[in-house]
Amino acid sequence: MSTTAVHTSPYSGSWYPGERGELEDLLDRLFTDSESRTGNSLLPGGAGFVVPHAGLMYSGTVAAAAYRHLLNRPIERVVMIGFSHRGSAPGAWLPDAECYRTPVGDTLVDRDAVELLGDEKSLRKTPEERVCDHSVEIQLPLLQRVAPQAKLVPVYIFQLKAQTRHAVAKALARLADGRTVFIASSDFTHYGHAFNYEPFPADHRVSDRLWSLDHAVVDGAAGINDEMFLNTIRDTGATVCGFEPISLLLAIVNELERGEEHYQQKLDYQTSGEITGDFHHSVSYMALGYFPYSSMLLNEADQAALMDSARQTLDRYRRTGEREPIVTQRSSPALARPCAAFVSLHKRGELRGCVGMSEPVEALSRAVPEMALAAALDDSRFPPLGRDETDIDMEISVLSPLKPIASRADFRVNEHGALLEAGFQRGLLLPQVATEFGWTAEDFFKGLARKSGARMSVYDDPSTRIYTFRAQVIH
Repeated sequence: MSTTAVHTSPYSGSWYPGERGELEDLLDRLFTDSESRTGNSLLPGGAGFVVPHAGLMYSGTVAAAAYRHLLNRPIERVVMIGFSHRGSAPGAWLPDAECYRTPVGDTLVDRDAVELLGDEKSLRKTPEERVCDHSVEIQLPLLQRVAPQAKLVPVYIFQLKAQTRHAVAKALARLADGRTVFIASSDFTHYGHAFNYEPFPADHRVSDRLWSLDHAVVDGAAGINDEMFLNTIRDTGATVCGFEPISLLLAIVNELERGEEHYQQKLDYQTSGEITGDFHHSVSYMALGYFPYSSMLLNEADQAALMDSARQTLDRYRRTGEREPIVTQRSSPALARPCAAFVSLHKRGELRGCVGMSEPVEALSRAVPEMALAAALDDSRFPPLGRDETDIDMEISVLSPLKPIASRADFRVNEHGALLEAGFQRGLLLPQVATEFGWTAEDFFKGLARKSGARMSVYDDPSTRIYTFRAQVIH
């Protein structure tokens, strides 16, 4: 099979500017707008990302939220998982190009990796023109902006059976070396007559309905389980064009989890309807990242700053009676990150109040002192903290993102906390609860059912949802 030496992207000049200076200016604007939308808190060590692939003027800002996480990292190789919108033969395909060219430069293909993968029965080589598609090539200017030195391993997939998907995932996961990142290219819901998908009218509620639909898909991907994700696609009917690249990415990250548990982080979300003002024809853009839990941990200085701000907040309440959070002045991107957290108060070893949020709402630096006040004053199980009560111990639990599990067997006692959702019944227990009471996993789930006001039979209901999480506990 002959190899194309240089493949010049046919999307240059149509899907993005064809002149170098104009394209560089657009990329600068996209990355600036991304930071304005999502802040400067970037998690390190992301193993994989889901990135949209529409024209850069539409999805580029959301895509930049993922690519910004590659800045200042020693990325040497990017495995780009795409698909051909016009269809291709079933399988996983390695196009034969040696180099991809855009107006901002060339990206070399990692030929050694491609040759190694080509020896796998689950991956086959193909002429580049048979699979050429914007799902891969729209990503190249963004990649060249953040990691111009990185080599590319393009992989096109189509109609993979589960067994083949897992074989491809195992083969690709072997490329993981700390300097390799995996990217799945996909837009989310395609709504409107042109897409033959109008499950609800384009009225004043369409934006909220699209948000709910797209985030149901995100929730299905958060379990880092390709079958759970594909079941969500089937159940919702969401028109996610790159569901196959996403499912392969989840299978790859699942392979990587044998070293350390990973969590999904939503990085940004927007719809073309929001951009154009016309929701009769709208495509959703989502950026997701998959990070090892260790990348989410606060360093000692950030932990101390959080505890100090919470302590000062309660001290001022005792002195003045004013309910006003004292936000740390420490300038730390990690503390600026929206993050779920709980604050627990104890008096002589007994719980005196506990309040928190299971979903991130605002920056950790502000959320924690606010929850310290809420734990002291708003926990309905206890009277408000008296201004003369001083012998109070405080514990802050900074939570990982929630992770849905398919079975209670996936729960790890003393490591995981859990959230139970069953209709209107909802309950959460922090991981340290099991340790404090010496509980087994079965004890934990009994306690979780009690906390939510449900019976143990709730776990037999297929509509019941269980989410696990980890917590960094600061004393």
